[in-house]
Amino acid sequence: MSKLRPAPEPPQPLAPLVDAHTHLDACGAKDAESVRAMVDRAAAVGVGRVVTVADDLAAAQWAVRAAHWDDRVFAAVALHPTRADALDEAARTELTRLAADPRVVAIGETGLDYYWPGKLEGCADIETQIEGFRWHIELAKQVGKPLMIHNREADHDLLTVLLDEGAPETVIFHCFSSGAEMALACVAEGYLLSFSGTVSFKNAHELREAAKLVPDDQFLVETDAPYLTPHPFRGAPNEPYCLPYTMRALAELRDRDPVELAELSTANARRVYGI
Repeated sequence: MSKLRPAPEPPQPLAPLVDAHTHLDACGAKDAESVRAMVDRAAAVGVGRVVTVADDLAAAQWAVRAAHWDDRVFAAVALHPTRADALDEAARTELTRLAADPRVVAIGETGLDYYWPGKLEGCADIETQIEGFRWHIELAKQVGKPLMIHNREADHDLLTVLLDEGAPETVIFHCFSSGAEMALACVAEGYLLSFSGTVSFKNAHELREAAKLVPDDQFLVETDAPYLTPHPFRGAPNEPYCLPYTMRALAELRDRDPVELAELSTANARRVYGI
């Protein structure tokens, strides 16, 4: 079995930045001390705020605790679409309770994932995912917080469900990975597109073209750590401190000054998350 590459060296600082979507628990943070250490590493390179995101109920409960441990951490709560079959009445009650917490700034990650059904044992089927997605949309509207979307190979159906249900005021496509057509469709609806380390991958041609088309007030940057470590560190563990690598790659792609683009992304994050 191949081993992970060593953790990337800290990048040159780039401020201000907000990591719009990360998973501190999956990065190895367990308690207040380890959360503080992880966020300190990020702050040292300009990443002053992070949104740690849940994909199951235990992670949602942990994310809210983490957001109360450190005032630089905010939370998003939901069940990942592949886990939508766990969205029973007890889970809905608990997620509704968590969503009302003032440290929770988004409902996510929810959405549709058409890649894993049939490949991953225990993965929720498509019908169950759609039902769960509809419930999360209503929760986001109920609590008045942004909806944070996970989309894998489900462009058409995602847009259809959002149109059918009526999208919340703010919709964020986390780790946007589609092409120009989907990007333009999202932009036309006023949705935000959040770019991760994949935008730095030289073989992600369609995504990289799409990233050039998004208006300055409709993009965010994220790590999705510990996943999707930016080039040239693919295969190494990711953490929020790596975000400047992605920001600089996006700035190069858009032919913009990295500091200027960092300021824009942070202004967008502060606006949509209310932080």
